[in-house]
Amino acid sequence: MEKRQEIYRGKAKTVYATDDPDLLWLTFRNDATAFDGEKKAQLDRKGEVNNKINAFIMGKLEAAGIRTHLVRRLSDTESLVRKLTMIPVECVVRNVVAGSMSKRLGIPEGKALPTPVFEFFYKSDALHDPMINDAHIEVLGWATKDEIAEMKALTFRVNDVLTPLFADAGITLVDYKLEFGKYRGEMLLGDEFTPDGCRLWDSKTQEKMDKDRFRRDLGNVIEMYMEVARRIGVVL
Repeated sequence: MEKRQEIYRGKAKTVYATDDPDLLWLTFRNDATAFDGEKKAQLDRKGEVNNKINAFIMGKLEAAGIRTHLVRRLSDTESLVRKLTMIPVECVVRNVVAGSMSKRLGIPEGKALPTPVFEFFYKSDALHDPMINDAHIEVLGWATKDEIAEMKALTFRVNDVLTPLFADAGITLVDYKLEFGKYRGEMLLGDEFTPDGCRLWDSKTQEKMDKDRFRRDLGNVIEMYMEVARRIGVVL
């Protein structure tokens, strides 16, 4: 597989073309960002830890029958993925009140929800990822009614797989965001699943083990990411 020109540079990953038009070369960098890129830092080993956690989680989801864009991990910081036509929405599931849900509704963080709550957000840093609903997505042509239903169903299936996986490791899966895209007509999970895009709390102490450590200046960001990896069985 040959790595070619850079196609896209995101906040923490860089995407390159390959000699196969159906495949992309994904590099996880050490960049850490928050608040739509307003806060930035370089964290040693972040790219490696996230790449390995992502490959592990994607493998677990594939084993459960949830198709993803990951083909294989190439190195400590690089992975080979399928080229998707991405749908510009984020699918969020919340098992516990935290973050923006707490702020919007005035509910203290930490309240366990009797059933998971699903939310859609439009993926746009410039607009600060506004919340949207099914009608926005369908009317604006971002996805069909059937595709919306499929994204919801897949996002809840991910919850069914990962909630017990993390629970067995003494970690509460508080919430997470997913992004989907189409590959040869099939809906696949794209982007990544790492502590950058979910909230993970120690089940006993409620200590944060995710990107909130960076957002809120709690320190030991990568040390906690590495602890997440260790508990779920990722070899670093």
